[in-house]
Amino acid sequence: MARQIRTVGVIGLGTMGSGIAEVLARHGFGVIGVEIDAVAVGRARARIEASTARAVERGKLPPADRAELLARIEFSTEVARVAGAGLVIEAVPEVLGRKREILAALDAVVAPDAILATNTSSLPVTEIAVATGNPRRVIGLHFFNPAPVQELVEVVRTVVSDEDVVDDAALLVRALGKEPVVVGDQAGFIANALLFGYLNHAVSMFEAKYARREDIDDAMRLGCGLPMGPLALMDLIGLDTAYEILDSMYRQTRDRLHAPAPLIKQMVSAGLTGRKTGRGFYRYAAPGSSVVLEDALPPAGGPVADRGRDVQVVGVVGSGTMATGIVEVLAKAGLDVLFVARTPQRAEAVHAGLRRSLDRSVSKGRLTAQQRDAALGKVRGTTALADLRESDLVLEAVVEDLEVKQALFRDLDRICRPGAVLATTTSSLPVIECAAVTERPQDVIGIHFFNPAPAMRLVEVISTISTAEDVTLTALKLCRRIRQHPVTCGDRAGFIVNALLFPYLNDAVKMLGAHYAQAPDIDRAMRLGCGYPMGPFELLDVVGLDVSLAIERVLFHEFREPGFAPSPMLEHLVTAGYLGRKTGRGFRTYG
Repeated sequence: MARQIRTVGVIGLGTMGSGIAEVLARHGFGVIGVEIDAVAVGRARARIEASTARAVERGKLPPADRAELLARIEFSTEVARVAGAGLVIEAVPEVLGRKREILAALDAVVAPDAILATNTSSLPVTEIAVATGNPRRVIGLHFFNPAPVQELVEVVRTVVSDEDVVDDAALLVRALGKEPVVVGDQAGFIANALLFGYLNHAVSMFEAKYARREDIDDAMRLGCGLPMGPLALMDLIGLDTAYEILDSMYRQTRDRLHAPAPLIKQMVSAGLTGRKTGRGFYRYAAPGSSVVLEDALPPAGGPVADRGRDVQVVGVVGSGTMATGIVEVLAKAGLDVLFVARTPQRAEAVHAGLRRSLDRSVSKGRLTAQQRDAALGKVRGTTALADLRESDLVLEAVVEDLEVKQALFRDLDRICRPGAVLATTTSSLPVIECAAVTERPQDVIGIHFFNPAPAMRLVEVISTISTAEDVTLTALKLCRRIRQHPVTCGDRAGFIVNALLFPYLNDAVKMLGAHYAQAPDIDRAMRLGCGYPMGPFELLDVVGLDVSLAIERVLFHEFREPGFAPSPMLEHLVTAGYLGRKTGRGFRTYG
């Protein structure tokens, strides 16, 4: 029979503990909140009162319900006050010794059948549990911040946790209107194990001066639909907290990708811990403020002015989905566009696809009929590369095969006029290897659009060591003219987005291959716990497992990082022909 839990103790009423107490009280549970002293109790009370007042102001909580909620919370400085609670959750700072002491003290005062839980986000629950006389009743209940808003709770079972304890805890989580995901006791559980490797990688990218902080953050927001960029998220979490989580995960896994980037420790030592101190990767209006102030670092995208080359006629080589989308974006911005297809039939298909897309925009009120007709009038198709001779800039959007692209660049080098910019839309291949086969490597650049180009605002502008400055400026000017958001970076495998995205996806596949959690639970954890628009396996199936494997192999070959080696499970699925949605089967089966 399930436990009838009516009163819950919460030990530690900082930001996390106060949020947990508020959630419990909002759903009818009696709460006994315990803090270290009267001053801390006062801060906790004020925090909960302010949070619930905001909920009333926003119409999310009736005033009468707020009064009842506050009445359900009792504050104390004595751990013994939770003796009658059916569940006690500790939410003190991430210090293993302190958590063990608290669990041992709780074990001595609560009833034998009471559940003891730790809200740790990264420490081993087993090491905390064995400090008690009955580790079978100890689990992890990892709420996400802010607890009143976030829907996910990771229910962490150890090797000795009783099944009825895990089941009763999951039932309580559902009673709070939240989604429980039951996981084993491994470093970082699901969400943090996947999230913090990605955040650490982003810090390393910034530390190496590969890209500006704004460009890294903009790339992941606009390219992947994430709610925040990684560096802004580090500031929100707190660099000291992030360091402790990464260091704890590294000590448990010895995975070098979890070893905190040296810059994190340096910033923590300097007191630059993020929003809470007013300085982190960004500078804020005041400690605790979310208002970002300008500082000495150059703005995202760099200076453009009028120093780039004049571009009026753009050539596009290719007739696939990406090429057609790029043609549409260019034509809507008023540029003359000449695209090259392999056959007259493919050229007709591009025209038909372009018209369909523009007609949809008209039907949805995004374009007028006159704007549609004007855009169509800007586009011409051909099957002859030689027709590109008068183009100011040529974009290739052909198959992602280096030999094919190099052959095309040799032809473009011969055909195009001096001073014309030659650009590749590759998502992962080295731009310099396309430039090196020409007699004008200074005129070659990467301009990586995201699919579908008419909907995605991000463009990565990739300069090689040979790219002339005015060519980079030309690409930036073009992006702004066509209302795309450019980010700049160097010519390195994966550029910004894929270099951060695909190791994260690979880690998710490794987690699944290790039988730590099921694909739906991992997807749910990242959607609900981290606010991602899609879980990793949903995204892999959309991208295509073969495409994903190819990108991961390029990253591994470039960086030779053992942690980037593609998961054997991904390789086996591709070998079996399970490529995702396009074949009807990947990590899921589609009807």
